[in-house]
Amino acid sequence: MTSDEARKLLRRFEAGEVPLEEVLQTFQAAPVVDLGFAHVDTHRGLRQGFPEVIFGSGKTVQQMAGIARRLYQNEGRVLITRIGPEPARALRRQFKSAVYHETARCLTLARKPLPKRAGTVAVLCAGTSDLPVAEEAAVTADFMGNRVERLFDVGVAGLHRLLGRIDVVQRANVIVVVAGMEGALPSVVAGLVSRPVIAVPTSVGYGASFGGVAALLGMLNSCGSGVTVVNIDNGFGAGYAASQINALAAEGVGAAKGSGASRERPMA
Repeated sequence: MTSDEARKLLRRFEAGEVPLEEVLQTFQAAPVVDLGFAHVDTHRGLRQGFPEVIFGSGKTVQQMAGIARRLYQNEGRVLITRIGPEPARALRRQFKSAVYHETARCLTLARKPLPKRAGTVAVLCAGTSDLPVAEEAAVTADFMGNRVERLFDVGVAGLHRLLGRIDVVQRANVIVVVAGMEGALPSVVAGLVSRPVIAVPTSVGYGASFGGVAALLGMLNSCGSGVTVVNIDNGFGAGYAASQINALAAEGVGAAKGSGASRERPMA
C-alpha cells in the first residue's frame, strides 16, 4: 500500500464506506514477511510511495515468483528488473497478466495501473546501443505513474537530432540522459534546459571506455549545472529518482491550484 492509497482508505473510513476492522487489519499487517530466502518489505510502498522492486539477476525463478506473489498480494503491483527472456517466460506462466519488456529486461505486473501524475519525464539516449538502459529507465518511470517522453539516438555526433526535439525536452519536469562512449550528452542537455538532469553512463564503447568508466568520469566532471549521475547501466535508479522528482513537482502544482496561487515556471 502506498501513502496515497492509505489516504484514500482513511477517507473511505471517514465517509463510512469501510469498517474500522478493515482499516485496522490493513495497517496492522507485518512490515516484513520472511520467506526463508528473502525478507519482503511489505511497508515500503507506505514509506516511499512505491513497493519493493525485485532485482532479477542472480535469483532463481522460484525465488522471484515467491517474492512477486507476496508483493502482488500486499501491494497489487510488481516490478522485476534485469530479468532475461527465459525466466520471464516462466514467470508469465504463473502470472498471466504480467508484461515482459524485452528491451528493458523488465517484467511488470499490476492489479490496476497507477494514475498518471501531472508533468512528464523525458528519457534520452545517445545511441541505439544504449536502448536497454534507457528503456529500463523509461519503463520504471512509466510503471511508477509518470508520463514518459522517449527521445532515442540523439547523441552529440549529430546534435541536430536533439535540437529538432528540444521543445519536448524543455517541457519535461526532469530529464534522464543515457550515454556511453565519452558520455558527453548530459552536459549538452544540461546547458539547454532549466530542469534537473539525471545522467546514466552505459558500458557501451570501445576498449578505453573501460566498461563505462570513461562515461561515468566524464559525467561526474560535467561542466553543466544541475547534473546528477547514477551508476553505470543503472537505468532503474535513474527512472526511480526521476519519478520522485516528478512527484514533487506534481505535488507543487496541486498545492498551488488548491491555494488559488499562480505558479510561475522558470524560462527554459
